[in-house]
Amino acid sequence: MPGKDYNSAMHTAEHILNSVMDKMYHCGRSFNSHIESKKSKCDYRIKKGISEKEVRAVERTVNEIIKLNIPVGEEIIGRREADEKYYTGKLPGDAGEMIRIIKIGNFDACPCIGQHVSNTSEIGLFSITSADFNEGVLRIRFKVGQEVLEPGMRQTA
Repeated sequence: MPGKDYNSAMHTAEHILNSVMDKMYHCGRSFNSHIESKKSKCDYRIKKGISEKEVRAVERTVNEIIKLNIPVGEEIIGRREADEKYYTGKLPGDAGEMIRIIKIGNFDACPCIGQHVSNTSEIGLFSITSADFNEGVLRIRFKVGQEVLEPGMRQTA
């Protein structure tokens, strides 16, 4: 059950980010993530860091998907089928024989027990606040919602 700082928009944005990262860099979904209301992070195994231009391309692509107003739904399938079609290694041990697959239109599908928005339009703007690479791990920190600055309006140091 989600904790008090749980944010279904942030969690759904994580699904989109994971799919974008895998499609762009063939790195698979994040192997570690921490999702909270104000800020979140995802860790990816990747051969090298990505440039600021590449970070902004990821961010832009995630926002393009969000703006498509894609319905978010679920499908319940048997464990065997889930194991064959999806990576189920992040599911809790007691997930059972029937597995819930979260689908973001035809863009993304994966097993998940969390809460999600019903349409990507509910996420708001997605912003990558930092991307750091260390010893084969790319950590991406991000925010979502109306308080996020439009891309191109960020303050630079």
